[in-house]
Amino acid sequence: MAPSNKADRKTVLDAAAWMFNVVTSVGIIIVNKALMATYGFSFATTLTGLHFATTTLMTAVLRWLGYIQSSHLPLPELLKFVLFANFSIVGMNVSLMWNSVGFYQIAKLSMIPVSCFLEVVMDKIQYSRDTKLSIAVVLLGVGVCTVTDVSVNTRGFIAAFIAVWSTSLQQYYVHHLQRRYNLSSFNLLGHTAPAQAGTLLLFGPFLDYWLTDKRVDAYSYNLVSVE
Repeated sequence: MAPSNKADRKTVLDAAAWMFNVVTSVGIIIVNKALMATYGFSFATTLTGLHFATTTLMTAVLRWLGYIQSSHLPLPELLKFVLFANFSIVGMNVSLMWNSVGFYQIAKLSMIPVSCFLEVVMDKIQYSRDTKLSIAVVLLGVGVCTVTDVSVNTRGFIAAFIAVWSTSLQQYYVHHLQRRYNLSSFNLLGHTAPAQAGTLLLFGPFLDYWLTDKRVDAYSYNLVSVE
C-alpha cells in the first residue's frame, strides 16, 4: 500500500532511490566481474541489456505500488536520450576492451570538464575561479596520462572519445529532461529503461559478436551463470 501523505511518500521514495543506487551500483560491478572473469560471459552489451530488462521489471513493480506516478515523455526526446545512452554504454565497453584500465579510468575522469563545458555552452552557467582551476588540473592530468600511456592506440582513443562525449551528453540530457518535463529519477527511468533494454537486447548480440567473435547463443549456460 502506498504512503498516505506527500511528505511520507517523498521520504520513502528518496530512501528507496538511495538504496537502489547503492545496491545496484555495487551489485552490478560484482556480478559483471564474476560473469566475465569467472564464467567467461564476455557479451558486455547484451549483459547491459539484461540489466535494463531487470530495471524495467523493478520500475513496473514500483509503479504498481504507487511510488512512480504517471508522466509523459515525448517519443523524440526518448529516442534522443536512448541514442546518447546506448552510445555511452557501447563506447565504454569498447574503450575498456581496447585500452588499458588506467587509460579507461582517465577517460572517465575527463567527463568532468566535458560535462562542465556542456553546461557553459547550453545553460550559460558561470563557474567560480576555484572550480576552473580544479578543471584545469584534471585536464592537465588527462593530457599527461594520454601522452605517457604507451598502450593507447588510435581505435582505443576514438572509442574513449566517443564514450566520454556520449556519456556527458547523456548526463546533461538527464537533467534537461527532468527539469523540462518535471520528472523524478524513477519516472525518467520508467520511460528509458524499457527502450534501452529493447534496443540493447536487439542489437547487443550482433555488436558483441563483432567485438569478441563469439555468439551469445553459443555460450555454455549453466544454473549459476544464469542466476
